[in-house]
Amino acid sequence: MKKGKVYIVGAGPGDPKLITLRGLECIQEADVIAYDRLISNELLKHAKDGAELIFCGKLPGKHELIQEQINDLLVEKALEGKVVTRLKGGDPFVFGRGGEEAEVLVTNDIPYEVVPGITSGIAAPAYAGIPVTHRDHASSFAIVTGHGRESKGQDMINWQALAQGIDTIAFYMGVGNLKHICTQLINNGKDPSTPVAMIEWGTTAEQRTVTGELHSIFEISQKENITHPAVVLVGNVVGMREKIKWFEAIK
Repeated sequence: MKKGKVYIVGAGPGDPKLITLRGLECIQEADVIAYDRLISNELLKHAKDGAELIFCGKLPGKHELIQEQINDLLVEKALEGKVVTRLKGGDPFVFGRGGEEAEVLVTNDIPYEVVPGITSGIAAPAYAGIPVTHRDHASSFAIVTGHGRESKGQDMINWQALAQGIDTIAFYMGVGNLKHICTQLINNGKDPSTPVAMIEWGTTAEQRTVTGELHSIFEISQKENITHPAVVLVGNVVGMREKIKWFEAIK
């Protein structure tokens, strides 16, 4: 039997209209779509008749399918000769484990294609009126996991370099670790008055943005009940929001 093919596709940050044309083609072509929790149902409506839709969603601390099972699923369906679209939120190679899935496909000699997507660390701030770089405020930008393993003694982030060397920092999956993130940045030299924004459900109709400073954002987020998914953005560019925010005006 001829092997199928796997498309590892970034669906973008939430708004279904922000998927790429190539990503949409992969959805329409697929015999099987293995999709994550944050995928808009509007995108799944583009699947062809008879396509098999498999939910592979992950909540913090609760995985419907563990990563190894997802890897096995992709291989199994492709070896059946099917076209498989692995549909991920944001970009598949930015904290999306797309690289791990590509490795498995190479090991099993299965053809694949990677389709980049717009990542939330850029898109959510843009929808909140915050450019991640600006000639007057930020010439460097970093995307960092906020879901570290410090409780296991495995915090691999170079906090000193991050606090002192990067102008704008976007933390993914950082809601549960926000207090630790703020403490580490301050302890490693970041000004406690540095502006911070938290953007919940970025680029969607449910988008909500709260702002504060590094020393106060944890208490603000608790008061406002900010939950997953949310991007935590640290840097002086957050101050641009009041002048150029636009999405709230058209929602």
